[in-house]
Amino acid sequence: MKVINNLKITLLVMLMVGVGSCKLDLLENPNQVTTSSTDINYLLNRIELDYAGHFNQMSDPGMRLTRMLNQGAAIYDNAVTPNGLNGAWTNAYANIMTDVKTLIPLAEASGLFVHAGIARTIRASVLLNLVDAFGDVPYSEALNAENFNPKTDGGATVYAGALADLDKAIENFTATSRGGASGDLIYGGTADSWIRVANTLKMKALLNRSLIDRTGATTAINALIAGNRLISTTAQNFTFRFGTNLLNPNTRHPRYSDQYSPTGGGDYQSNSYMGAMFSSKGFPDPRIRYYFYRQTTRNSTDVNAIRCITNQKPAHYGPNDVFCFPTNAGYWGRDHLSNEGIPPDGLLRTAWGLYPAGGLYDNDGNRGVSLGAGAGGAGIHPIMMRSFVDFMLAESALRLGTTGDAKALLRSAIEKSMADVRTYALGTTEAGKIAAYEAAQGFVWADEVRKYVDKVMADYDAATADGKLNIVATEYWFAAHGNGIEIYNLYRRTGKPSGQQPALEPNPGAFVRSYYYPLDFITRNANAKQKANAALPVFWDNNPAGFIR
Repeated sequence: MKVINNLKITLLVMLMVGVGSCKLDLLENPNQVTTSSTDINYLLNRIELDYAGHFNQMSDPGMRLTRMLNQGAAIYDNAVTPNGLNGAWTNAYANIMTDVKTLIPLAEASGLFVHAGIARTIRASVLLNLVDAFGDVPYSEALNAENFNPKTDGGATVYAGALADLDKAIENFTATSRGGASGDLIYGGTADSWIRVANTLKMKALLNRSLIDRTGATTAINALIAGNRLISTTAQNFTFRFGTNLLNPNTRHPRYSDQYSPTGGGDYQSNSYMGAMFSSKGFPDPRIRYYFYRQTTRNSTDVNAIRCITNQKPAHYGPNDVFCFPTNAGYWGRDHLSNEGIPPDGLLRTAWGLYPAGGLYDNDGNRGVSLGAGAGGAGIHPIMMRSFVDFMLAESALRLGTTGDAKALLRSAIEKSMADVRTYALGTTEAGKIAAYEAAQGFVWADEVRKYVDKVMADYDAATADGKLNIVATEYWFAAHGNGIEIYNLYRRTGKPSGQQPALEPNPGAFVRSYYYPLDFITRNANAKQKANAALPVFWDNNPAGFIR
């Protein structure tokens, strides 16, 4: 891992030199590397680094809309604004997909098929994410320097192109390659792991498409299950790992960078998410001390720090809806669609913890964050974990009747999530602190996990068919901390987890079913037209209006 982190640092320094801006009307960057000026290994690394940024950019609004993070807007129409995703759009088209377009012919002409397969897999992932976020997007006319105004293609067409890319990527991975991609920052060029990523991305796309093509999706998912080449082991988890370097360049996890400073600050965590993890089972989720770090373990009584202390619970909230404080144990976040001003609470609010941001393990330390604290930012992006696969298979078994025992898959998914969080944590510099705290408290991890799983299994057995699906979705929500892409899809696909905390305002408007197009695209492309509102669903989302809030 040290070798990979050092490589990332070197690459980031290189990327800071000579990389210019782009124009979105062209969807092409004149300063990008070309077939006559690039080294293929450098170009592959650049694609992967930009892809890590893409994941973070696209994941953020999904986390906020699904109550995994605080959404700091009072109404849904302001939650994802045209200005908010300019950088994500630029990164997707002018950086990642332009570089992929350059790399593939170079790689295939040189017999470097693993390089080509990785590039195609990443491009397919980006295309799927763009459709899931925006709906119709430029595809057939994109990346053409002679076309300043590329049209948008239907989401179904772009999905088909992405699935074809994944099939071609698998062909690349199974071809005889002249050389490996040992500099691959994610799997070190292991073709089998990349094949599993490609198959897993196909399954996620098919699960979305199942709303409009149930029969076709069911058949195709069963074929993937029979093929038995989905992500299934810890080593196959699709993650991007960060380092601890602070400057020149900053290689730390972006959530860590935003929050771990002498003055704190950064994200407000979601009261409802923390509250559900703390008390929905009758005891805390074993992962909660890894996910969140409490800078203070005492609930505030200062109205200047937390204004809601003196407010009544909104009348439209239900009796079980969290309000103001998720617990009495010092978790300090904000309620859904809270756009209050920012008081001087940067060193008080609950921070990102050890997993996945590389921060501090919560050992009741009752002190603020600081530069270099915890694992120093050496976190991960959980892009597609093996637990996610089992959650998707459990959902598919329940909704579509695909091969597999939904209850057994649910159990496996939870156990894999617990194990992967624990394994990551014990591989960081916080391992000693974890061991000391657990010894002092008499906390036995295996016993706590067993208690948690037994509770979920008992609830599952007692649930209706719809309740079983809600349990699967809720546990997926808990396991996907740090990934808003998959949970935003899950929420629009199933309407679950149900019973989400309402907005503070009684009438926040319709839920965001797709994002507004970025302002750069609208203003620089003569063929671009902004959508009427953010309640317009993407092509695969045929659920009724108002079915989620």
